[in-house]
Amino acid sequence: MVNFLAAAASPRSADIAIDLGTANTLVIERGSGVIFNEPSLCCFSGASTRPALFAAGNEANAMLDRVARPLRIARPLRGGVLSDMDAARELLRFAARRARGAWRPGPWRLRALIGVPADATQAEQRALLTAAHDAGLPHARLLAEPLMAAIGAGLAIDEARGRMVVDCGAGTTEVAVISLGGICLSNTARIGGETLDMALIDYLHLKHRFQIGFATAERMKLELAGLLASEGGLDATLAINGKNLATCLPATLTLPVSDLVNVYEKHLTQIVDAIRSALRRASPELSKDIFEDGITLTGGAAMTGLLGQRIAEMTGLRAEIADGPLDCVARGLGNIMDAGR
Repeated sequence: MVNFLAAAASPRSADIAIDLGTANTLVIERGSGVIFNEPSLCCFSGASTRPALFAAGNEANAMLDRVARPLRIARPLRGGVLSDMDAARELLRFAARRARGAWRPGPWRLRALIGVPADATQAEQRALLTAAHDAGLPHARLLAEPLMAAIGAGLAIDEARGRMVVDCGAGTTEVAVISLGGICLSNTARIGGETLDMALIDYLHLKHRFQIGFATAERMKLELAGLLASEGGLDATLAINGKNLATCLPATLTLPVSDLVNVYEKHLTQIVDAIRSALRRASPELSKDIFEDGITLTGGAAMTGLLGQRIAEMTGLRAEIADGPLDCVARGLGNIMDAGR
Protein backbone atom coordinates (compact mmCIF):
# COMPACT_ATOMS: atom_id res chain seq x y z
CA MET A 1 0.00 0.00 0.00
CA VAL A 2 1.35 3.42 -0.99
CA ASN A 3 0.64 5.93 1.78
CA PHE A 4 0.19 9.59 0.89
CA LEU A 5 0.86 10.92 4.40
CA ALA A 6 4.19 9.09 4.65
CA ALA A 7 5.30 10.33 1.24
CA ALA A 8 4.30 13.90 2.03
CA ALA A 9 6.22 13.83 5.31
CA SER A 10 9.51 13.03 3.55
CA PRO A 11 11.73 16.17 3.70
CA ARG A 12 12.56 17.70 0.32
CA SER A 13 11.26 14.58 -1.39
CA ALA A 14 12.06 15.55 -4.98
CA ASP A 15 13.14 18.26 -7.40
CA ILE A 16 10.99 17.04 -10.32
CA ALA A 17 8.00 14.76 -10.82
CA ILE A 18 7.58 12.66 -13.97
CA ASP A 19 4.42 11.11 -15.39
CA LEU A 20 5.88 8.68 -17.94
CA GLY A 21 2.80 7.66 -19.90
CA THR A 22 2.25 5.42 -22.88
CA ALA A 23 1.09 8.38 -24.99
CA ASN A 24 2.61 11.46 -23.33
CA THR A 25 5.26 12.33 -20.75
CA LEU A 26 4.83 15.25 -18.35
CA VAL A 27 7.51 16.74 -16.10
CA ILE A 28 6.76 19.09 -13.22
CA GLU A 29 9.57 21.08 -11.59
CA ARG A 30 9.32 22.28 -8.02
CA GLY A 31 8.29 25.92 -8.08
CA SER A 32 7.87 26.06 -11.87
CA GLY A 33 4.91 23.80 -12.67
CA VAL A 34 4.74 21.77 -15.88
CA ILE A 35 7.93 22.24 -17.87
CA PHE A 36 7.55 19.34 -20.32
CA ASN A 37 4.45 17.82 -21.94
CA GLU A 38 5.23 15.94 -25.13
CA PRO A 39 4.55 12.55 -26.77
CA SER A 40 6.39 9.54 -25.34
CA LEU A 41 8.35 8.88 -28.50
CA CYS A 42 12.03 8.65 -29.48
CA CYS A 43 13.69 8.49 -32.88
CA PHE A 44 17.04 6.69 -32.98
CA SER A 45 19.74 6.75 -35.64
CA GLY A 46 21.98 3.77 -36.36
CA ALA A 47 21.69 0.02 -35.91
CA SER A 48 24.32 -0.50 -33.22
CA THR A 49 23.65 -1.97 -29.79
CA ARG A 50 23.50 1.60 -28.45
CA PRO A 51 21.92 3.77 -31.18
CA ALA A 52 22.11 7.55 -30.93
CA LEU A 53 19.05 9.63 -30.08
CA PHE A 54 18.03 11.62 -33.16
CA ALA A 55 14.81 13.24 -31.87
CA ALA A 56 12.29 12.92 -29.04
CA GLY A 57 8.88 14.20 -28.01
CA ASN A 58 7.14 16.48 -30.50
CA GLU A 59 9.93 16.22 -33.05
CA ALA A 60 9.78 12.42 -33.03
CA ASN A 61 5.97 12.51 -33.23
CA ALA A 62 6.16 14.51 -36.47
CA MET A 63 8.30 11.69 -37.91
CA LEU A 64 5.90 8.87 -36.99
CA ASP A 65 5.39 6.49 -39.95
CA ARG A 66 7.62 8.74 -42.05
CA VAL A 67 11.19 7.60 -41.25
CA ALA A 68 13.61 5.62 -43.40
CA ARG A 69 16.59 3.53 -42.33
CA PRO A 70 18.78 3.93 -40.38
CA LEU A 71 16.19 5.93 -38.39
CA ARG A 72 13.60 4.13 -36.28
CA ILE A 73 10.81 5.26 -33.96
CA ALA A 74 10.59 3.71 -30.49
CA ARG A 75 8.11 3.96 -27.61
CA PRO A 76 9.30 3.45 -24.03
CA LEU A 77 5.99 1.84 -22.99
CA ARG A 78 3.54 -0.53 -24.63
CA GLY A 79 0.28 -1.27 -22.89
CA GLY A 80 1.49 0.64 -19.86
CA VAL A 81 4.53 -1.64 -19.46
CA LEU A 82 8.15 -0.64 -20.05
CA SER A 83 9.11 -2.27 -23.33
CA ASP A 84 12.18 -0.37 -24.58
CA MET A 85 14.91 0.46 -22.06
CA ASP A 86 16.87 2.62 -24.52
CA ALA A 87 13.82 4.73 -25.32
CA ALA A 88 12.87 5.07 -21.64
CA ARG A 89 16.39 6.15 -20.68
CA GLU A 90 16.74 8.68 -23.47
CA LEU A 91 13.25 10.14 -23.07
CA LEU A 92 13.73 10.57 -19.31
CA ARG A 93 17.09 12.25 -19.92
CA PHE A 94 15.62 14.46 -22.68
CA ALA A 95 12.65 15.50 -20.53
CA ALA A 96 14.65 16.08 -17.34
CA ARG A 97 17.03 18.42 -19.16
CA ARG A 98 14.19 20.95 -19.23
CA ALA A 99 14.49 21.31 -15.45
CA ARG A 100 16.21 24.59 -14.62
CA GLY A 101 17.20 25.02 -18.23
CA ALA A 102 19.96 22.44 -18.44
CA TRP A 103 21.34 19.19 -17.11
CA ARG A 104 23.85 20.02 -14.38
CA PRO A 105 27.23 18.24 -14.48
CA GLY A 106 29.10 16.88 -11.48
CA PRO A 107 27.81 14.92 -8.48
CA TRP A 108 24.58 16.93 -8.17
CA ARG A 109 21.59 15.03 -9.54
CA LEU A 110 17.90 15.76 -9.72
CA ARG A 111 15.74 13.80 -7.31
CA ALA A 112 12.61 12.55 -9.05
CA LEU A 113 9.19 11.10 -8.32
CA ILE A 114 7.90 8.84 -11.10
CA GLY A 115 4.41 7.40 -11.49
CA VAL A 116 4.05 3.65 -11.97
CA PRO A 117 0.98 1.39 -12.50
CA ALA A 118 -0.44 0.02 -9.26
CA ASP A 119 0.02 -3.57 -10.46
CA ALA A 120 3.59 -3.13 -11.74
CA THR A 121 5.68 -6.18 -10.83
CA GLN A 122 8.96 -5.96 -8.95
CA ALA A 123 10.78 -6.66 -12.22
CA GLU A 124 8.93 -3.84 -14.00
CA GLN A 125 9.65 -1.42 -11.16
CA ARG A 126 13.36 -2.36 -11.15
CA ALA A 127 13.52 -1.87 -14.92
CA LEU A 128 12.04 1.63 -14.63
CA LEU A 129 14.40 2.55 -11.79
CA THR A 130 17.34 1.28 -13.86
CA ALA A 131 16.26 3.42 -16.83
CA ALA A 132 15.93 6.44 -14.53
CA HIS A 133 19.37 5.77 -13.00
CA ASP A 134 20.98 5.51 -16.44
CA ALA A 135 19.24 8.78 -17.40
CA GLY A 136 20.98 10.53 -14.49
CA LEU A 137 18.18 10.20 -11.93
CA PRO A 138 19.74 7.85 -9.35
CA HIS A 139 17.44 8.95 -6.51
CA ALA A 140 14.11 8.29 -8.23
CA ARG A 141 11.12 7.06 -6.21
CA LEU A 142 8.06 5.31 -7.65
CA LEU A 143 4.48 6.13 -6.63
CA ALA A 144 1.27 4.38 -7.68
CA GLU A 145 -0.46 6.24 -10.51
CA PRO A 146 -4.10 5.67 -9.39
CA LEU A 147 -3.26 7.20 -6.01
CA MET A 148 -1.58 10.16 -7.72
CA ALA A 149 -4.61 10.54 -10.01
CA ALA A 150 -6.90 10.71 -6.96
CA ILE A 151 -4.72 13.38 -5.35
CA GLY A 152 -4.57 15.33 -8.61
CA ALA A 153 -8.37 15.12 -8.90
CA GLY A 154 -8.68 16.79 -5.51
CA LEU A 155 -10.12 13.84 -3.59
CA ALA A 156 -9.69 13.78 0.20
CA ILE A 157 -7.89 10.45 0.16
CA ASP A 158 -6.65 10.59 3.78
CA GLU A 159 -10.19 10.18 5.15
CA ALA A 160 -11.62 6.86 6.34
CA ARG A 161 -13.88 6.69 3.30
CA GLY A 162 -13.69 4.65 0.12
CA ARG A 163 -13.09 6.58 -3.10
CA MET A 164 -13.09 4.84 -6.48
CA VAL A 165 -10.85 6.28 -9.18
CA VAL A 166 -10.73 5.02 -12.77
CA ASP A 167 -7.61 6.25 -14.58
CA CYS A 168 -8.07 5.68 -18.32
CA GLY A 169 -4.66 5.95 -19.96
CA ALA A 170 -3.43 5.22 -23.45
CA GLY A 171 -2.04 1.81 -22.53
CA THR A 172 -3.98 0.70 -19.46
CA THR A 173 -7.12 1.40 -17.49
CA GLU A 174 -6.55 1.29 -13.74
CA VAL A 175 -9.39 0.98 -11.25
CA ALA A 176 -8.56 1.66 -7.60
CA VAL A 177 -10.45 2.05 -4.34
CA ILE A 178 -8.61 4.40 -1.97
CA SER A 179 -9.06 5.05 1.74
CA LEU A 180 -6.83 6.43 4.52
CA GLY A 181 -4.10 7.44 2.09
CA GLY A 182 -3.63 4.01 0.53
CA ILE A 183 -4.98 1.71 -2.16
CA CYS A 184 -7.39 -0.84 -0.65
CA LEU A 185 -7.88 -2.76 -3.89
CA SER A 186 -7.10 -2.26 -7.55
CA ASN A 187 -7.77 -3.82 -10.92
CA THR A 188 -5.93 -3.18 -14.16
CA ALA A 189 -7.12 -3.85 -17.70
CA ARG A 190 -4.54 -3.71 -20.47
CA ILE A 191 -6.81 -1.57 -22.60
CA GLY A 192 -6.77 2.14 -23.29
CA GLY A 193 -6.78 4.76 -25.98
CA GLU A 194 -4.01 2.93 -27.86
CA THR A 195 -6.13 -0.25 -27.89
CA LEU A 196 -9.03 1.63 -29.43
CA ASP A 197 -6.71 3.11 -32.08
CA MET A 198 -5.62 -0.42 -33.02
CA ALA A 199 -9.22 -1.67 -33.06
CA LEU A 200 -10.21 1.09 -35.51
CA ILE A 201 -7.21 0.31 -37.73
CA ASP A 202 -8.09 -3.40 -37.76
CA TYR A 203 -11.76 -2.71 -38.49
CA LEU A 204 -10.98 -0.57 -41.54
CA HIS A 205 -8.41 -3.08 -42.75
CA LEU A 206 -10.64 -6.16 -42.44
CA LYS A 207 -14.04 -4.70 -43.33
CA HIS A 208 -13.17 -2.06 -45.91
CA ARG A 209 -9.70 -3.00 -47.20
CA PHE A 210 -8.53 0.45 -46.14
CA GLN A 211 -5.32 1.24 -44.29
CA ILE A 212 -4.56 4.13 -41.93
CA GLY A 213 -1.70 4.93 -39.55
CA PHE A 214 -1.76 5.45 -35.78
CA ALA A 215 -1.79 9.26 -36.06
CA THR A 216 -4.87 9.14 -38.30
CA ALA A 217 -6.52 6.58 -35.99
CA GLU A 218 -5.97 8.92 -33.04
CA ARG A 219 -7.63 11.83 -34.85
CA MET A 220 -10.44 9.56 -36.03
CA LYS A 221 -11.03 8.33 -32.46
CA LEU A 222 -11.36 11.86 -31.08
CA GLU A 223 -13.67 12.99 -33.88
CA LEU A 224 -15.80 9.87 -33.47
CA ALA A 225 -16.08 10.39 -29.71
CA GLY A 226 -17.26 13.96 -30.27
CA LEU A 227 -19.90 12.86 -32.76
CA LEU A 228 -21.18 10.03 -30.54
CA ALA A 229 -21.52 12.43 -27.62
CA SER A 230 -23.50 14.97 -29.66
CA GLU A 231 -27.17 14.91 -30.50
CA GLY A 232 -27.75 13.35 -33.90
CA GLY A 233 -24.15 12.13 -34.08
CA LEU A 234 -25.21 8.65 -35.20
CA ASP A 235 -26.60 10.16 -38.41
CA ALA A 236 -23.31 11.89 -39.28
CA THR A 237 -20.55 10.62 -41.56
CA LEU A 238 -16.80 10.47 -41.07
CA ALA A 239 -14.27 11.12 -43.87
CA ILE A 240 -11.00 9.20 -43.42
CA ASN A 241 -7.86 9.72 -45.47
CA GLY A 242 -5.60 6.72 -46.01
CA LYS A 243 -4.67 3.99 -48.48
CA ASN A 244 -7.08 1.88 -50.52
CA LEU A 245 -5.62 -1.64 -50.37
CA ALA A 246 -7.50 -2.73 -53.48
CA THR A 247 -5.74 -0.13 -55.65
CA CYS A 248 -2.75 0.60 -53.36
CA LEU A 249 -3.44 4.30 -53.95
CA PRO A 250 -4.20 7.17 -51.55
CA ALA A 251 -7.93 7.62 -51.08
CA THR A 252 -10.69 8.97 -48.86
CA LEU A 253 -13.17 6.60 -47.22
CA THR A 254 -16.48 8.06 -46.03
CA LEU A 255 -18.38 5.99 -43.47
CA PRO A 256 -21.54 6.58 -41.44
CA VAL A 257 -20.79 6.92 -37.74
CA SER A 258 -23.30 4.13 -37.05
CA ASP A 259 -20.91 1.66 -38.76
CA LEU A 260 -18.21 2.41 -36.17
CA VAL A 261 -20.36 2.37 -33.04
CA ASN A 262 -19.75 -1.32 -32.28
CA VAL A 263 -15.97 -0.79 -32.24
CA TYR A 264 -16.28 2.05 -29.74
CA GLU A 265 -18.92 0.33 -27.60
CA LYS A 266 -16.85 -2.86 -27.29
CA HIS A 267 -13.96 -0.78 -25.96
CA LEU A 268 -16.15 0.97 -23.37
CA THR A 269 -17.70 -2.34 -22.28
CA GLN A 270 -14.25 -3.75 -21.48
CA ILE A 271 -13.53 -0.78 -19.20
CA VAL A 272 -16.86 -1.15 -17.42
CA ASP A 273 -16.19 -4.87 -16.95
CA ALA A 274 -12.93 -3.98 -15.15
CA ILE A 275 -14.88 -1.59 -12.90
CA ARG A 276 -17.52 -4.23 -12.12
CA SER A 277 -14.77 -6.73 -11.28
CA ALA A 278 -13.29 -4.30 -8.73
CA LEU A 279 -16.72 -3.54 -7.26
CA ARG A 280 -17.33 -7.23 -6.66
CA ARG A 281 -14.21 -7.35 -4.45
CA ALA A 282 -15.05 -4.27 -2.39
CA SER A 283 -16.16 -4.67 1.23
CA PRO A 284 -19.73 -3.66 2.19
CA GLU A 285 -18.55 -0.41 3.79
CA LEU A 286 -16.41 0.54 0.79
CA SER A 287 -19.34 -0.31 -1.49
CA LYS A 288 -21.60 1.99 0.53
CA ASP A 289 -19.12 4.86 0.22
CA ILE A 290 -18.76 4.38 -3.54
CA PHE A 291 -22.53 4.20 -3.97
CA GLU A 292 -22.92 7.52 -2.14
CA ASP A 293 -19.96 9.38 -3.71
CA GLY A 294 -19.83 7.85 -7.18
CA ILE A 295 -16.76 7.19 -9.32
CA THR A 296 -14.10 9.72 -10.38
CA LEU A 297 -12.79 9.39 -13.94
CA THR A 298 -9.33 10.58 -14.98
CA GLY A 299 -7.22 10.14 -18.10
CA GLY A 300 -7.86 10.77 -21.78
CA ALA A 301 -10.65 8.22 -22.30
CA ALA A 302 -12.73 9.95 -19.62
CA MET A 303 -12.99 13.19 -21.56
CA THR A 304 -15.78 12.30 -23.98
CA GLY A 305 -18.47 11.63 -21.37
CA LEU A 306 -19.47 8.38 -23.10
CA LEU A 307 -17.68 6.27 -20.50
CA GLY A 308 -19.61 7.91 -17.68
CA GLN A 309 -22.88 7.16 -19.46
CA ARG A 310 -22.00 3.47 -19.87
CA ILE A 311 -20.91 3.18 -16.23
CA ALA A 312 -24.24 4.61 -15.07
CA GLU A 313 -26.18 2.27 -17.37
CA MET A 314 -24.27 -0.90 -16.40
CA THR A 315 -23.61 -0.30 -12.68
CA GLY A 316 -26.18 2.26 -11.54
CA LEU A 317 -23.38 4.41 -10.13
CA ARG A 318 -22.73 8.08 -10.86
CA ALA A 319 -19.46 8.80 -12.66
CA GLU A 320 -17.92 12.26 -12.77
CA ILE A 321 -14.99 13.47 -14.86
CA ALA A 322 -12.24 15.16 -12.85
CA ASP A 323 -11.13 18.67 -13.76
CA GLY A 324 -8.25 18.45 -16.24
CA PRO A 325 -8.42 14.64 -16.44
CA LEU A 326 -5.34 14.33 -18.66
CA ASP A 327 -3.06 15.93 -16.05
CA CYS A 328 -4.38 14.34 -12.83
CA VAL A 329 -1.44 11.95 -12.31
CA ALA A 330 1.09 14.72 -12.95
CA ARG A 331 -0.73 17.09 -10.59
CA GLY A 332 -0.83 14.44 -7.92
CA LEU A 333 2.91 13.85 -8.24
CA GLY A 334 3.44 17.61 -8.09
CA ASN A 335 1.36 17.86 -4.91
CA ILE A 336 3.41 15.11 -3.27
CA MET A 337 6.60 16.90 -4.30
CA ASP A 338 5.40 20.23 -2.91
CA ALA A 339 4.25 18.61 0.33
CA GLY A 340 7.79 17.34 0.88
CA ARG A 341 9.25 20.84 1.24
